[in-house]
Amino acid sequence: MSGARHAFITGGGSGIGLATARALATTGVRLTLAGRNVDKVQSAAEEFEFAYAVACDVTDESSVNAAFAAARDRYGVIDILINNAGQAPSAPFKRTTLAFWNAVLATNLTGAFLCTQVALPDMLDAKWGRIINVGSVCSLKGYAYVSAYVASKHGLLGLTRALAHETAKQGVTVNCVCPGYVDTPIVTESIDRLTSKTSLSAEEAHASLIQFNPQGRIIAPEEVASAIAYLCTDAAASINGAAIPITGGEV
Repeated sequence: MSGARHAFITGGGSGIGLATARALATTGVRLTLAGRNVDKVQSAAEEFEFAYAVACDVTDESSVNAAFAAARDRYGVIDILINNAGQAPSAPFKRTTLAFWNAVLATNLTGAFLCTQVALPDMLDAKWGRIINVGSVCSLKGYAYVSAYVASKHGLLGLTRALAHETAKQGVTVNCVCPGYVDTPIVTESIDRLTSKTSLSAEEAHASLIQFNPQGRIIAPEEVASAIAYLCTDAAASINGAAIPITGGEV
């Protein structure tokens, strides 16, 4: 494994994070899968020959620092960072409390900030690095009842673009993938919320989520993962500061 690159993936136990781990594993990348539920990331890591599971709450600076220190002890410096951890609760703006707002931004935006601050020095020292932020179609447009989520994902794209300029001449690229509704636990939770708070059936709730996708479907995690994996290659060196919509044509 000498010379193999090392990817740190937050929210690595399921959904886009796990699909990305699978895509990167085929290229020989060593994986650190991070998440608050250590049992989940440990179970995911057992799928791979070279993968390490670590507990990490991206909203907590000390937890982030400890997770990255453990990852470096296992596989060396961080070459690739996938900021994938996120949450997508919904509420009308008038019922969006400060605590609700802060919790969403802490995970979706501040978490990426904290992880990037810890990972970036390794990349700058090596003069090579890839940071991929998992945004959303909500990085590019607004939706009702998810003001905190939309703000956090717009902020994540802003962070992507600003940092891309800072690191452009140092061999590090920073990009943001912006998927629509993806077949992940977050979407399952969204459907459950819709059915519990409205008169919609599960089928009707599902239909309401895909109505904006011109292809009329939920996106597979593997579709997002393939875009992320390409951005991690040398061939993608000139793609920097990009917002890549994976929305079936919605954006």
